[in-house]
Amino acid sequence: MYAYIKGRLVSKKPDRIVVEAGGIGYNIFYPAGRIGNLPPVGSEVQIYTYTSVREDALQLYGFQTEDELELYKQMLSVSGIGPKVASALLSTLTPGEIRVAIISGDTKTLCKAPGFGKRNAERLILDLKGKISTEEAIGAEVLTEEEALAGAEDGAAAEAVQALSTLGYPVKEARAAVIKAAKEGHADTEALLKAALRNIM
Repeated sequence: MYAYIKGRLVSKKPDRIVVEAGGIGYNIFYPAGRIGNLPPVGSEVQIYTYTSVREDALQLYGFQTEDELELYKQMLSVSGIGPKVASALLSTLTPGEIRVAIISGDTKTLCKAPGFGKRNAERLILDLKGKISTEEAIGAEVLTEEEALAGAEDGAAAEAVQALSTLGYPVKEARAAVIKAAKEGHADTEALLKAALRNIM
């Protein structure tokens, strides 16, 4: 219905925001864990939206980036995953963390979200694992730090983080180690991985 709403941020509540655009105040459900990333009330914002239509309600769900919105819509395509459950997952984990958990079959990480049980996690992994690439999973989160990763090829850094994740290291810790390795001048996958392992240890 709406691709995005651009206007003045009127209020922030625990699970929603109000954006005024064209004289209309839009009540938008928003991932609670992401509300702190928004600018102060009174600022102009552009919120990407998903419209949930039910027999008894018409609700807007908002996101700061198109990437979050696209992942949200992917999750909604999975049977048993509704708007509020998908929003809770994005409130707890970043898009990169969700994608890495999906491609690595990490149900434990996915279950950190309130109300997101093991059955939902397994269903999400089963349905989406083949639809998400390693580059999608890691690239948007790690590789956008151009300065930190100067000299490292995108695919090499992504592969190094994925390898560390497979070895059981937490994604955030793996990312930090790969970023540090890239700063040290390592560029290919093997060199990044070896340096990152030294950084972690």
